[in-house]
Amino acid sequence: MTTILKIDSSGQYEGSVSRKLTARLAEKLLSQPGTTLIERDVAKGLPVVSESWIGSNFTPKADRSPEQAETLALSDSLVEELRQADTLIIGMPIYNFSMPAALKNWVDLICRAGETFRYSETGPEGLLTGKRAYVVVASGGVPLGSPADFASTYLTQVLNFVGITNITFISATAMMADADTVVKAAEAEIDQLAAA
Repeated sequence: MTTILKIDSSGQYEGSVSRKLTARLAEKLLSQPGTTLIERDVAKGLPVVSESWIGSNFTPKADRSPEQAETLALSDSLVEELRQADTLIIGMPIYNFSMPAALKNWVDLICRAGETFRYSETGPEGLLTGKRAYVVVASGGVPLGSPADFASTYLTQVLNFVGITNITFISATAMMADADTVVKAAEAEIDQLAAA
């Protein structure tokens, strides 16, 4: 059995390029026998980290009050989705040179010491090893990997931090020049990756 976790973060639904491409990749990967899909649309809203969340997170699990456990319930669910997944598909449009705030909220809720990483004598160690991530990046004017792209470098750091180092970026970026060509190239890349 293979479990895919698909995360969409675009604030746009109708006509969203990142959503169209994550759906295409998920459909291709789901054609393999024994594959299941978990879908998480972070654009529908995730809370920001608050003082009560921080206090709850840093309270040892055995000592948490029912209120603290409730405060962390959504975060616990997001972490469990990651644990279950063998493959991640992340749709990430670039907004103002970085990722959408909704995706940053997801990052803040899943980066938890003792859950997705731990501190060792040699520094932080990711606990979500052995997983593969596909990141679909869409932008109007920022090319993937350019000096103005702070989104892909940041997400790479976050995924590596929690132990996910097998990352493939699929670019649908700098679409202002020729959106049709960019999207067709991304679709072709997806088809090739899924067939491999």
